[in-house]
Amino acid sequence: MTTVTTTSRPPRPPGRSETLPRKPESAAAARRLVRAACTAWGLERLADDSALVVTELVANAVRHARRASIRVVVARPAPGTVRLAVADLSRALPVPCVPEGEEEDGRGLTLVAALADDWGTDERHWGKIVWAVVS
Repeated sequence: MTTVTTTSRPPRPPGRSETLPRKPESAAAARRLVRAACTAWGLERLADDSALVVTELVANAVRHARRASIRVVVARPAPGTVRLAVADLSRALPVPCVPEGEEEDGRGLTLVAALADDWGTDERHWGKIVWAVVS
């Protein structure tokens, strides 16, 4: 008689992800991914803010990461909540800064903090995941 052992895993939240080239044009693909997920989950009211947040996360990865690709993940960890994440293979952590005067650079993480309920970075041995939660 053979004994079968099973293990249960907690259910994963619904999500979508895509590996994109580390190029500025990838922000548009990330926005499309976010908008499609928000629409599929009936969260259209979060689509604009979520699209703007993922644009900033992708822009940071494009600017500061070192490898050829990034991974964008959109998840719904709870009803009415979207979690956006961008993974890259750089271990350099994002640093919020305060731009001076009319400088155009350096406002992305300030914008993310203003639009998201929370945001942060998960360090990994291979790089990092920068994430934000919008609800």
